[in-house]
Amino acid sequence: MIQSPLLRDIAGYINGEWTNGNTARTLAVTNPATGEHLADVPDMSERETAAAIEASAAALRVETPLEQRRAWLMKMVDLLTANKSELARVITLEQGKPLTESTIEVEYSAGFFRFYAHHIERLRAEALPEPIKNLRWTIHHRPAGVAALIAPWNFPLAMLAKKLAPALAAGCTIVAKPADLTPLTAIAFWTLAQQLDLDPGRLNLVMGKPAPIGDVICSHPDVRVISFTGSTAVGKHLVAGTAPHIKRLSLELGGNAPFIVLDDADPELAADALLANKFRCAGQTCVCANRIYIHRDLEVAFVRAVAERVKKLRVGDGIDAGTDVGPLINTAAFEKVARHVEEAMRQGARRVVGHDLTPQPQNWGAFYPPTVLTDVTPQMAISQEETFGPVVPIGTFDSDEEVIELANSTPYGLAAYLFTGDQVRGQRIISKLRFGHIGLNNGQGPTPEAPFGGMKQSGFGREGGIEGMLEFCETQVVAGS
Repeated sequence: MIQSPLLRDIAGYINGEWTNGNTARTLAVTNPATGEHLADVPDMSERETAAAIEASAAALRVETPLEQRRAWLMKMVDLLTANKSELARVITLEQGKPLTESTIEVEYSAGFFRFYAHHIERLRAEALPEPIKNLRWTIHHRPAGVAALIAPWNFPLAMLAKKLAPALAAGCTIVAKPADLTPLTAIAFWTLAQQLDLDPGRLNLVMGKPAPIGDVICSHPDVRVISFTGSTAVGKHLVAGTAPHIKRLSLELGGNAPFIVLDDADPELAADALLANKFRCAGQTCVCANRIYIHRDLEVAFVRAVAERVKKLRVGDGIDAGTDVGPLINTAAFEKVARHVEEAMRQGARRVVGHDLTPQPQNWGAFYPPTVLTDVTPQMAISQEETFGPVVPIGTFDSDEEVIELANSTPYGLAAYLFTGDQVRGQRIISKLRFGHIGLNNGQGPTPEAPFGGMKQSGFGREGGIEGMLEFCETQVVAGS
């Protein structure tokens, strides 16, 4: 069992109190690296979710000035910073990623609270500079209402923070649901949030299986905005389920990121960027490179550079010092990655780094070896689907027009990466790529200061930047005499 000062209560949090609700059912939380049983959390359902929403709706009647919200946000920055090491340990134990990555995740999470504290002034009422129709026009940004925040398992703190910070800044009240695989990080956060001295019902936490909780969130009329990060299939379900109520949605969905290296790029720079991008969280990120396209003239040099780096990666328990790549989240994830690699090799791909594997009989310890494949074609499943694992599938192209078509040949449009020594050429290609985030000569993902989100079936709405805060606001215009 996990021992942590941030996990004194293993429960949900509704209307200012820790509670298991009306359920005796529990869900086990397991360390994906070792199989250790960490905790049993309540398996909440419709009744607890409705209670949390109703508590949140009642708290919404209490207006909070911008100064108060700013103080909450800055206090949260201090709490996250002061408890960085313990939060990182909890993340690693339940999610599996290396401790160094978990520490960066805590720092990244604090960045959202800091950014919105510094920019909350953007929500003040603003008058148009001149009278129109002999009236004075004032624009207000009102809280959208009760906000439901649904976070994934791969970044259990960061994905929560990037939703919660702008919702709190906007004045919304909140019902949050962490992934059932990684609820302990959310509980640890809520333990810290008690020190903000919030009014009861402003921050509520429910946990359990997705369907019953999600169905209530979709159908309850008091929920006015839903922010979700996860699969496109679930995103479509939320769109359909909320249509009768015309709820606001902010959806960050699946990705299939291309990583393009042109013939005038620096292969060493591109290889360094790919390594940092691809193997973070063992490749289990929506923005990591999933389709690697290398100009044919640069293939030999790039493959050599990538292979040299990948061979040095150390796989192991994320809690151990020196681990570069932790386990996949469970056996199902392992089996998907293995299937993609095996199918690709049967269809002609060549493995230049990696090795054959023994079956994974238990639902833990799913350590997939970092793998590099060449001769990958667009028709292979590893190119068509999001692999979500530590595999680099490399294909080639001959012209800019060809690689633009290859990159866009997916229903997804979350992130893409382009490497070139010619800025003009790079900008021309970027203008034709249908992705919400593009790294030019770098493999960087999102930052709190800039809006992030997808195109096409990767979703709509934005997180981060001023745009992320406005997702939780309704604009009201007052025309007065």
